[in-house]
Amino acid sequence: MKTSVTVLYEDNHLIAVFKPAGMLVQGDVTGDVCLMDEVKKYLKETYAKPGNVFLGLIHRLDRPVSGIVLFAKTSKGASRASEQFRDHTIQKIYHAVVKGEPRASGTLVHWILKDENKNKVEVFDREKKGALRAELSYEIVKTDGKHSIVRIELKTGRPHQIRAQFSTIGHPLVGDTKYGGEKNGQLKLCATELHFDTATTGERKIITAPTPFEI
Repeated sequence: MKTSVTVLYEDNHLIAVFKPAGMLVQGDVTGDVCLMDEVKKYLKETYAKPGNVFLGLIHRLDRPVSGIVLFAKTSKGASRASEQFRDHTIQKIYHAVVKGEPRASGTLVHWILKDENKNKVEVFDREKKGALRAELSYEIVKTDGKHSIVRIELKTGRPHQIRAQFSTIGHPLVGDTKYGGEKNGQLKLCATELHFDTATTGERKIITAPTPFEI
């Protein structure tokens, strides 16, 4: 059975695909279908590769989040892309639907501490031992007063960062019951844009995915 991976970009070293909401990026104890396995199947089928297919995991999206995920097809691709994530030279843009109407634009800075047992984070306004600094900037794209679509640029990649920070300022994401958002069947958060340099030429690439939300 042919895989149905949505490929947004591919070269000899890297591949960017669209992750549907609800799909794991990497397999876990549930045994549910994961994006990594689907991309490996795609590469195996497309290029008739024998044996195991190499695929490097560079970053993740939470299971309920949809959007762009970048993988490496080679060890060189994995090394160069991972370095960009570490150095914060990769630009990550998200779109989300939040409750109410925040200020038209702004920058949020908090400190985030994850409770691994609860798989949830606490947010603090100032430095706290063990907590990681979290920063993002945002602007409202559309609002009807009850809900707003916001475009978010992550400055740091912390666990549940967008979800927790917007909840903290009183504008939780729609569908995010873990952080006080209204029930909606699906978390309204999508990784819609990724800017990165190719592994060999250093050419800047901008990969985009459609914003799947309306209000």
